[in-house]
Amino acid sequence: MVKKLTKHGNSLALVIDRPILDLLKIDSETALDVSTDGKQLIIAPSRPDDRRKKFDAAQEWAHRRYGKAFRKLAE
Repeated sequence: MVKKLTKHGNSLALVIDRPILDLLKIDSETALDVSTDGKQLIIAPSRPDDRRKKFDAAQEWAHRRYGKAFRKLAE
């Protein structure tokens, strides 16, 4: 599939067709990783890495355990 970039303000945009979005389960809220290998543009749904998952779990635990204290400190 050959695509052209479209002007979007002072930038250029790549319009991704609905069948591709549906196949990859991407919507307007999906974070995307944009990278290159020097020859190709690579766009993929962002996946939280293991370190981020551990951080999120620890943060959730701390808020469950110490949420009241956090709220008091914030006042």
